[in-house]
Amino acid sequence: MPITPEQRAEIDRLRAVTATTRRATVPALEEILYEPLEVLDHGFVRVVDYMGDDSAVVQAARVSYGKGTKKVTEDAGLIKYLMRHRHSTPFEMCEIKFHVKLPIFVARQWIRHRTANVNEYSARYSILDREFYIPTPENLGAQAVVNRQGRGDVLQGDEAASVMKLLRDDSETVYAHYEEMLNQREDGTTIAEGRQGLARELARMNLTLNYYTQWYWKVDLHNLLHFLSLRADPHAQYEIRVYAEAMLDVVKRWVPAVFDAFSEYRLGGTHMSKTGLEVVKRLLSGEAVTQEASGLSKREWRELMDQLGRAE
Repeated sequence: MPITPEQRAEIDRLRAVTATTRRATVPALEEILYEPLEVLDHGFVRVVDYMGDDSAVVQAARVSYGKGTKKVTEDAGLIKYLMRHRHSTPFEMCEIKFHVKLPIFVARQWIRHRTANVNEYSARYSILDREFYIPTPENLGAQAVVNRQGRGDVLQGDEAASVMKLLRDDSETVYAHYEEMLNQREDGTTIAEGRQGLARELARMNLTLNYYTQWYWKVDLHNLLHFLSLRADPHAQYEIRVYAEAMLDVVKRWVPAVFDAFSEYRLGGTHMSKTGLEVVKRLLSGEAVTQEASGLSKREWRELMDQLGRAE
């Protein structure tokens, strides 16, 4: 299950409390505060705290720019200007804290974004739950031929069934061995009296990477958007992309003007090299440009043509 009965009780307790405050709050985000947004088979993302809103970004920019902002009459226009020209500091004025439950292999990708404060559930002190990620059949892809770090066509028939069985059987087996080494069951009860059991910090090493971990992840808005620009991209691995997509919905609720600008200039926009821009100018002038004459590598040419909707 994504959350335990104990966590559900804690969420209900927190949501039953209303605090009076003079700081900015966002009603759309308050609606889902503390509630888990379910991801994958056992995972979730939930907002546990936040600071700031769209106006905090604007306020910071106007302190920084002073009188120059008198030409910008609307907050949304200023936010789009900041996003368009990559002025990152005003976006750093907002922060948000997530509680995330995710497979360990996803966490190892995620932690590469070294721009947040993280505190992870410790398997040195506690016994991990018997919860592991098994892909749905449509996400059971073979190794891609071109992209060495991605997946290609979906496995079919007996091969798919065999892989699913291996994943499930191995996951169940290693957890049984984990309990055996600990001499403790998932609920903390002892298996065999008189045995010491292996230390939790050692027993955990035998678990597979599809087991779930949890952490609190606090990040400012600028670095959150950078994370989302990479992990919500269609080329990102599915298992981390679905977390990013859930967080995009949170951003839309929290800072809608920033979300619109981010969608316009990052998610829906593109970046190209100096040479790529010259190719676009040549194409617009009517010249028939080939990859060989473009000055671009085959890969960059292919990417540019994809961006322009001219892929063969």
